[in-house]
Amino acid sequence: MKPVRFWGVLLLCSCLYFPSFAQQISKEELLFLTPEWKGERFPDGRPKVPDAILKRMRLVTHEEAWSVMKGENYRYQYAEGWQCINPDSVLIGRALTATFMPGRPDVHRVIDKKGHEKDGRIKSQNAWPIDMLVRGDVYVVDQLGAHENGPTIGDNLGNSIYAKTGNGIVYEGAIRDIAGLKEIGGFTSFFRSYHPSHHLNNPDGDLNTTLVAINRPTRIGKVMVIPGDIVLGRDGAVTFIPPHLAEKVVTVSEIVRLRDMFGHE
Repeated sequence: MKPVRFWGVLLLCSCLYFPSFAQQISKEELLFLTPEWKGERFPDGRPKVPDAILKRMRLVTHEEAWSVMKGENYRYQYAEGWQCINPDSVLIGRALTATFMPGRPDVHRVIDKKGHEKDGRIKSQNAWPIDMLVRGDVYVVDQLGAHENGPTIGDNLGNSIYAKTGNGIVYEGAIRDIAGLKEIGGFTSFFRSYHPSHHLNNPDGDLNTTLVAINRPTRIGKVMVIPGDIVLGRDGAVTFIPPHLAEKVVTVSEIVRLRDMFGHE
């Protein structure tokens, strides 16, 4: 075997047996997972449903969205059983996702090392996805339902999230500093529980959660949430709408409202 070919094969084998860990999804993977979206995208590949559609979405009910998605064979897009901040308000935006798992020191250390030394991240892991948020996003987090010593979101990060997005959060776990979060006027949010403790993220001491994925598919309730899904939070529940169905959902909703308007006259 020629030397060049030998080293090429060796390099290929090393890549197969020692793959690099990609905590954050790549643009290519997002394109692969969202082939039915034909519109604009963010630089990272996330579908960017137009702001005009988001504005129209504010009047959509869960029933209207559910009817459209059921007709398209999307049967697991609705999550219920939440506690809420601003329960009479509506939360609309594009999902940016994060997934935590039970803390494991060896994994936590290498993720920290890669994040700080290679990916240029600062602060602790719970702040990394928040640094990526932009206007119109909704931070959607699977925090594995962690309660005591589980909260990664309090009023400091809540203010940061709201300043970046103009929105609140969907959080599969406990939050803290709830009095301070309620003072953020438009921080309409859905969360599982409240606890005054905070998460533990020291791999050499107390550790209970590790951030394993940013902008990858995650699970909220019975829903698989894909980055770029449209979050419709209202009336105590959250519906996640695939980007390519967003315009159909708002159009059907508008037709239903027109019919109801004339039907009630």
